[in-house]
Amino acid sequence: MMAGKKLEIAIPIFHDLTALDAIGPYEVLQLLPNAQIKFVSHKPGLLRACRGSLSLQATASFEEVPNPQVVLVPGGPGSKALMQDQVLLDWLRKVHDTTLFTTSVCTGSHLLAAAGILRGLEATTHWNTYDVLSQYGAKPVAKRVVRQGKILTAAGVSSGIDMALELAALIADETTAKVIQLLIEYDPQPPFDTGSVSKAGPELTARTIEFVKKIVPITDL
Repeated sequence: MMAGKKLEIAIPIFHDLTALDAIGPYEVLQLLPNAQIKFVSHKPGLLRACRGSLSLQATASFEEVPNPQVVLVPGGPGSKALMQDQVLLDWLRKVHDTTLFTTSVCTGSHLLAAAGILRGLEATTHWNTYDVLSQYGAKPVAKRVVRQGKILTAAGVSSGIDMALELAALIADETTAKVIQLLIEYDPQPPFDTGSVSKAGPELTARTIEFVKKIVPITDL
């Protein structure tokens, strides 16, 4: 789709984001031919990931990246504080008008929803925050990746890699996406088959919710 043309991909970052939401897709998309990935925020500088042990650097402000071809919005506890941030929400609305693809990972879809981008559409997010999507007029779906036209939303954290590979196939072609998948050796074989609520069961799901409450308010996930 973008053969021979620069592909500008903007990833908005913020304090208390979930690092893998951004970095997982980054590792896939930065391998696309002609990809130019920019981490953007209100202003350039370091942004602390959740739990405070890692920072990512925004190299440009929102206003310096007005027309990216792709937007990828990560989530994390810090996304709640941005649900009323008109600078970010206005930027999302504006760039969405001209993007090839507008995407999110985990609670990054909450920000797309707050910007009005998901109204009336199916979307996904972290399994414990579907209600937030409903509050903004979206239709939560329990799938790992949901595509609605040029909008792709991914479920919690690790699913961003799946979404990025699907996006790579849409931007380039399926063979390129497969090459990238092999190059990063993405062949998940987890030791436990408990990576979704349907597989984990009610007891483990309840314990997981209690665990999260100890490290971050569940409404901030």
